[in-house]
Amino acid sequence: MSLRLYDTRARSVRPLALQQPGRVGLYVCGPTVQARPHVGHLRSAVALDVLHRWLLASGLQVVLVRNVTDVDDKIIHDAGHDGEPWWALATRMTRAFTAAYDSVQVLPPTAEPRVTGSIPSIVALVERIVERGHAYASGGDVYLSVRTVKGYGELSGQELDALRASTRAVAHGHTGHKRDPLDFALWKAAKPGEPSWPSPWGPGRPGWHIECSAMAVDHLGESFDLHAGGVDLVFPHHENELAQSRCAGHGFAQHWLHHGLVTVAGGGGEKMSKSLGNSTLVEDVLTTVRPQVLRYALGAAHYRSPLEWSPQAVADAEAAYGRIETFVRNATQATTGAPAGESKASWDEFAAALDDDLGVPQALAVVHAGVRAGNALLAAGELPALAATLGQVRRMLAVLALDPVEQWPAGSGGQLAPVVDALVAIAVEARADARARKDWARADAVRDRLNASGIVLEDTMVDGVPGVRWRLA
Repeated sequence: MSLRLYDTRARSVRPLALQQPGRVGLYVCGPTVQARPHVGHLRSAVALDVLHRWLLASGLQVVLVRNVTDVDDKIIHDAGHDGEPWWALATRMTRAFTAAYDSVQVLPPTAEPRVTGSIPSIVALVERIVERGHAYASGGDVYLSVRTVKGYGELSGQELDALRASTRAVAHGHTGHKRDPLDFALWKAAKPGEPSWPSPWGPGRPGWHIECSAMAVDHLGESFDLHAGGVDLVFPHHENELAQSRCAGHGFAQHWLHHGLVTVAGGGGEKMSKSLGNSTLVEDVLTTVRPQVLRYALGAAHYRSPLEWSPQAVADAEAAYGRIETFVRNATQATTGAPAGESKASWDEFAAALDDDLGVPQALAVVHAGVRAGNALLAAGELPALAATLGQVRRMLAVLALDPVEQWPAGSGGQLAPVVDALVAIAVEARADARARKDWARADAVRDRLNASGIVLEDTMVDGVPGVRWRLA
């Protein structure tokens, strides 16, 4: 395949080499379901959904595994604070994440394993690591001995001796004693009132990192193609995943992809996070922003770039997507029944952009170039070329989940779109009647009232036949 992606471990863009021809095994670190999803969570989902859709559009079978961490220190704490069972909070928040993904048409994963459903596999993996001499039990906890891991730190580009002094070192243990400050917990001994499961070391629950190693291997095998997640997970989470998987003798992920984070406008590059108290909930955004516009706003930047969330970013997305919608609607109406000619939009340029490290900004530039060319063809009445251009533009939009016809059929007016179309048509007919009577004042008044309502009329000429189309201002 021709897709090239930046590999965090290699520090370079390199071809995505598949272990099985025609099949991609992709593991994505999913949410810890302690609270409702914010815009940062959805940016991750959209960026990786574009990758998923492009792999499918390239003719590949994709096995996408996205986990759910449904038991965790934060979940237990937040549930206890509100007097709610931890499992009830996790269930509610899992549903909220699913609804957020669905709202912007993120494709569902092939499998969505949960930590609570993977305990036997996690225990077995920890046992294997202990048996191979890379982990030890202490006080009911089990710790991975980081000094036994060859190449520890290569994913994040850090040295062991430098990590020793780092305040971001590794997650603390629960009750046991660590031999080295860098050692991290694979299994945590139970504390009173916390959920626990039986294990050879006594009742307890998994450490954060071991969960993903077990679930990835369960569904994708001991060696798979691609592991993805946010750049904030490179260390310690993914570094530790890689370490413990190597200790178990697994090849694990052959390519590591990380996306940038959402930052807050005016926050000096501060990432959006619940813990920082600066998060914008998806459900709140969707009260004022159309979901297709939200998807455009979150997906337009390159996946490795940080994305600043602001009202201006939303306004820019609304304007850009509005131009696409207007072209698709007008071109669809004009080309009904028209034969296809030569397209003025280049699929090859679009594909080359996505194959080059998923270059969505460059791919969108190709889309908008096709829209501009299509509008020129529409104005000139060149319907065969317009039909072909429209088809290519919609093919591109489908990959990005932005096609106004098939993927967002309600358009800008939601369920009222057909009503708006009919009302505008009545106004256009009234204006045409006034012009036929040479009642220019009445014709101008109709047009002005539509303008005041945010609807712009455009006079057209196709094959010598005058007409009118409309668009949102």
